[in-house]
Amino acid sequence: MLFREAKIEDIRQIQVVRNAVKENILSNPDLVSDKDCEEFLFDRGKGWVCEIENQIVGFAIADLKENNIWALFLKREFEGKGIAAKLQSIMLDWYFANGKDYVWLGTSPNTRAEKFYLKSGWTKNGMHGTKEIKFEMTKDSWENIKLR
Repeated sequence: MLFREAKIEDIRQIQVVRNAVKENILSNPDLVSDKDCEEFLFDRGKGWVCEIENQIVGFAIADLKENNIWALFLKREFEGKGIAAKLQSIMLDWYFANGKDYVWLGTSPNTRAEKFYLKSGWTKNGMHGTKEIKFEMTKDSWENIKLR
């Protein structure tokens, strides 16, 4: 299991992972283009992947411009192995090391993702739009979580 920064040539496999999910499904896969991925990975923030046997099985992308976690997705068959938690940890350490004090994300209610974020110490703060729960994390909260 290898965790590393995402490279431009990873975008194809990142898209495969993103479009294979059973929850938080894009209504139209064309809504997130390869160009969008490139922009979020290299212009707006940074991303990381987990690779097993040269196959990307999960990825995470943080957006410094909107103070947002743009993506954290995992192939379902690789859940429960600590991959999402490790990607989240790498991403949040980097994000808060870049002078940020606050980050948010949105996810659909009643999903495994919602349970993951609650268990990880994120705070629910209303809705993002009409269909997603808004979660928030501060730098201080993240530092305290890491000390546990």
